[in-house]
Amino acid sequence: MSELKEFLLPDIGADAADITDILVSVGDTIAVEQDILTIEGDKASMDVPSSVAGVVKEIKVKVGDSVSEGNLVLTVEVAGEAAAEAPVADAPAAPVAEAAPVADAPAATAQLKEISVPDIGGDEVEVTEVLVSVGDSIAEEQDILTVEGDKASMDVPAPFAGVVKEIKVAAGDKVSEGSLILVVEVQGAAAPVAAAPVAAAPVAPTAAVEAPKTAPAAQLSPSQVSVAGSIKASPSVRRTAREFNLDLAVIPATGIKGRTTKEDVQTYVKAQLLLAKSGGGGGGGGLQVLASPKVDFAKFGEVEVKPLSRIQKISGPSLHRNWVTIPHVTQFDEVDITELEAFRKEQNAIAVKRDLGLKISPLVFMMKAVAKALQQYPDFNSSLSADGESLILKKYINIGIAVDTPNGLVVPVVKDVINKGIYDISRELGEISKKARAGKLTTRDMQGGSMTISSLGGIGGTQFTPIVNAPEVAILGVSKSAMKPLWNGKEFEPRLMVPLALSYDHRVIDGAEGARFITAINNYLSDLRTLIL
Repeated sequence: MSELKEFLLPDIGADAADITDILVSVGDTIAVEQDILTIEGDKASMDVPSSVAGVVKEIKVKVGDSVSEGNLVLTVEVAGEAAAEAPVADAPAAPVAEAAPVADAPAATAQLKEISVPDIGGDEVEVTEVLVSVGDSIAEEQDILTVEGDKASMDVPAPFAGVVKEIKVAAGDKVSEGSLILVVEVQGAAAPVAAAPVAAAPVAPTAAVEAPKTAPAAQLSPSQVSVAGSIKASPSVRRTAREFNLDLAVIPATGIKGRTTKEDVQTYVKAQLLLAKSGGGGGGGGLQVLASPKVDFAKFGEVEVKPLSRIQKISGPSLHRNWVTIPHVTQFDEVDITELEAFRKEQNAIAVKRDLGLKISPLVFMMKAVAKALQQYPDFNSSLSADGESLILKKYINIGIAVDTPNGLVVPVVKDVINKGIYDISRELGEISKKARAGKLTTRDMQGGSMTISSLGGIGGTQFTPIVNAPEVAILGVSKSAMKPLWNGKEFEPRLMVPLALSYDHRVIDGAEGARFITAINNYLSDLRTLIL
């Protein structure tokens, strides 16, 4: 037998909080410790896990409700213990011939659910890409649609798993909140089987099983919509951002699971006000930059208007902000990697013989050298606080790698480089680069960097000045290696040299420390033995 249990909101460490996201639907089977609710208080956002397992029968709250400890959240049907068997002596034996036939257990029933456009922070947006096809099996949180509004692109994820039966939109369509996107077939729970009576008795006529009705449209909450595949925020935070005409893509998120909180928006606004007072910022603010002239280029000849890609629209303002607000210094150097290159080729030959399925690139050694230098000079592994009054020193060492993709430049992060070997880093770098070029990077893949490496060695060029990837304080640019004559004290000999360019935030790093840092990288790369010291 089954019974209904009520799930009450546990102690959340605050008097009250707002519900920003409901993570389950009626009919869902949930497990103990599965997140069922996201709430946001004065100081933080948190996910509330379930203390019971079963099937959700009723949801007693909705997004936007204010709740506190003890409020009823869900009614859950849980499986009870099997009824105890009656003593054999007390139960009259029934002739086998009179026993009612046992019907086959009915299979799990499928039902249709609709997915509609959630609150996307604007009146109307354009569908730029439909990411699934009829017949596709989709997973929960899988991106199904890309839409583009006035300020940003958004990837809309599926709120549940199933099979796509109908697609109700096409690229170029205009949609708004509530517009129907997909009809999805989801697998329902099997209908319960009534136990057949053992004793001879008249069998009651079986009620006809009602066909499942089409479920109401599933509304995605705003916190499930990923702007440019990376931004999560509650309705109140999005509303605040719109009031200040802010792009959430440029606001550093500190909430749980990469969520942008109200404090993040406030901190960003305060920082911009301080920047304006100090004469920073772009456009016609403190820098007093003239507005770009409006030119009709068509009068000079034939032109073509090509819209910026989604990544360019998001990264452009961030790069501009970094360039005009960070006092850059760039230190140049050349590294002798002759021995390193010989060792790399030797290891690749060994990897082929052992069928390891990997290829070691020079970039892997760069990552290890940078990680070692970050360990030696911790100020490079830091970020300025939002008010500019303190330095946040990071105890982890994660390296961001700028990857060139068909849609623009992205920076996935390889975690814990200092504690990983060359083979492990090579595998992870290959996987994350492939994921980046396929446009499958997640928020987690691009967060938590200590420092970034931008390598153009495979393309060409002798030097360039990379822009610091805030909130990091330094970035290393790597150009194409070349054979050059190097004086060894007796004669010139051909050596393989690679140019390096280290850009850093002069508010945090002074010139002497910058020179020491790039010299340390030089030493590690020119003599690999120093990497293990």
